[in-house]
Amino acid sequence: MWSHPSRALVAGFLAAIAVGAGLLWLPIATEAGYQAHLVDALFASASAVCVTGLITTDTGAHWSTFGEVVIMLLMQAGGLGIMSLATVVALLVSGRLGLQARVFAQAETKTMRPADVRRVLRKVVVFSLSAEAVVAVVLTTRWWLAYDLPFGQAAYRGVFHAVSAFNNGGFVLWPDSMTGFRGDAWILVTIALAVVVGGLGFPVVFELARNWRRPSRWSVLTRITVLVSVTLLAAGFLVITAAEWYNPKTLGALDPQARLLNGAFAAVMPRSGGFNTFDLAGLTPESVLMHNILMFIGGGSAGTAGGIKVTTFGLLGYVIWAELRGEPRVGVGRRSIPADLQRQALTIALIGVGVVAIASLVLTSMTDHAGDRVVFEAISAFGTVGLSTGITADLPRAAHVLLVLLMFVGRVGPLTLGTALALRERARRFQLPEERTIVG
Repeated sequence: MWSHPSRALVAGFLAAIAVGAGLLWLPIATEAGYQAHLVDALFASASAVCVTGLITTDTGAHWSTFGEVVIMLLMQAGGLGIMSLATVVALLVSGRLGLQARVFAQAETKTMRPADVRRVLRKVVVFSLSAEAVVAVVLTTRWWLAYDLPFGQAAYRGVFHAVSAFNNGGFVLWPDSMTGFRGDAWILVTIALAVVVGGLGFPVVFELARNWRRPSRWSVLTRITVLVSVTLLAAGFLVITAAEWYNPKTLGALDPQARLLNGAFAAVMPRSGGFNTFDLAGLTPESVLMHNILMFIGGGSAGTAGGIKVTTFGLLGYVIWAELRGEPRVGVGRRSIPADLQRQALTIALIGVGVVAIASLVLTSMTDHAGDRVVFEAISAFGTVGLSTGITADLPRAAHVLLVLLMFVGRVGPLTLGTALALRERARRFQLPEERTIVG
């Protein structure tokens, strides 16, 4: 039953969430005077493994150091991928990798050939830990020297937030996220860059490292990811900054230079980062809509971001463009896109829309909060973003369980989850006759 990679991935993430919930439910995981409810422990575990960042309790105040370390390790495991992490452990223990383990890791890392898995996994782990180390050093130094935190505390917070940022986890140890540092470019730029790099996807990062000077040699994956990511970041920055420029509840209270800095930071975070420097409950309707769009699309494939992925969104754009031009084939640069990939992109997008719509309707029936806030919450959970207008903790327990399901579906992926639940082991051996119908 669990011999297929998709099913194994689902089982791996479910097991990690269950283990994390069990650890966070222990009395040692909470601060003195607090007792974790089972649903809160499950919610925090799922949010960490699915690298989302939605919370029902204040992370820094509610969880003990043990609980915070558990959350950090769950984010690390969820960011690298449960199957990838298991494969690395197997390599360290046995020094060799079986065929089935290679196939499982291939499904998680999106590598092209099973033979490449061992090499790619090593690069992924080294790159991830190196990037997190650089971010941790910058944050630690800044908090130690500029904010007079004791070195031990600064280092601990630096490591925690480095793991959270690179893995697009969104968890913070400060009660108001990054609001206290909205005038500090060192901290905001460092976290934003970590979110962007982690969310691009490992294949794209590795290819850019090799051929960043020669775009003509980029693969279709890298072309679409870079083009769509840059476009969405620019659009998000322009819309959010313009819409919030005079809003006293958000950017309007800052000087012009800080408005530009925080506008850029706010444009990056809906891509699955989850950090914020102002109260999102005060956003204008235009910004809320822009956040919803960016959160739903998410980041790059085979990375730490969620959403339907920029490759899915970009590929559908090329499909529409080819259809409008009457082209029989969909082309990207000098390459054509197979029909099965086009169907996969359409399937992922439509399943995503359906999941968010149904979840929003159910959540609306469970709470008295405004519909736009409920939709924002649902998209944030599905896109594994972690941004919220402040209603998460106020939702009933049943709504928290629904958000856990949304985070799980958003992290594992609609197509992977659907394949795991309804996999056809036997290929169809006949072809049905064609019949055209009216479209539109």
